[in-house]
Amino acid sequence: MNIFIKTQEEIKKMRVAGKLAAKVLDFIEPYVKEGVSTEELNKLCHDYIVENGAIAAPLNYHGFPKSICTSINNIVCHGIPSEKDILKDGDIVNVDITVIKEGFHGDTSRMFLVGNVSEENKILVERTHTAMMRGIEVIKPGVFLNEIGKAIEKYVQKFDYGIVQDFTGHGIGRQFHEDPPVCHYDLGMTGPRLQAGMCFTVEPMINATNEWKVDVDEEDKWTVYTQDNAMSAQWEHTILVTKDGYEILTLSKK
Repeated sequence: MNIFIKTQEEIKKMRVAGKLAAKVLDFIEPYVKEGVSTEELNKLCHDYIVENGAIAAPLNYHGFPKSICTSINNIVCHGIPSEKDILKDGDIVNVDITVIKEGFHGDTSRMFLVGNVSEENKILVERTHTAMMRGIEVIKPGVFLNEIGKAIEKYVQKFDYGIVQDFTGHGIGRQFHEDPPVCHYDLGMTGPRLQAGMCFTVEPMINATNEWKVDVDEEDKWTVYTQDNAMSAQWEHTILVTKDGYEILTLSKK
């Protein structure tokens, strides 16, 4: 495993990229509403990213065709924006943003509620955010990487939800995906110890039933669905390990 420890200069650039990624989500928030297509959200975000002197990292990444990911309801992740996907009253949608600014990546995602969302789905979204924060709050130098997933699982298992195991958080910096992979459940192993200067994402994907298994769309090879058609939620932040804890690089002022 090749873990990159960021220099102070690199950390400054990671902060810039993370701040911009958060600003994109703040910018798009008023547009995530009933009647809007996910393709329109994609165009708005792409233009905003370019206007701010950055690059939309997902576009053409291993062939991904759009600048953001939009994952609605039972789509776990990697939803492809489309003119055909019109947001409806009651939808829950994850908008996933990754920008490249001055050669460094900022990666974050947020759940949005469209119109009158059921109480059950609101609670799923809220608990998924709490799960992410439980994982983040254990981060500090010397802690085993697996403690992140252990904290998330300890919280989530109370609700009989499923934690997706096929996709993980990841190291991030000059590259979109670096070591280490960050699992969101207890692997039962210790893994590497966290060190100051490490940057990685924490991004649990939580399914509304205790079924964690997923399927990838056979046609587009990207869109990931819950296997049992259950609702799914996800939040994501890019994290820096500091000398005495952590810093959320993609935290919004909102």
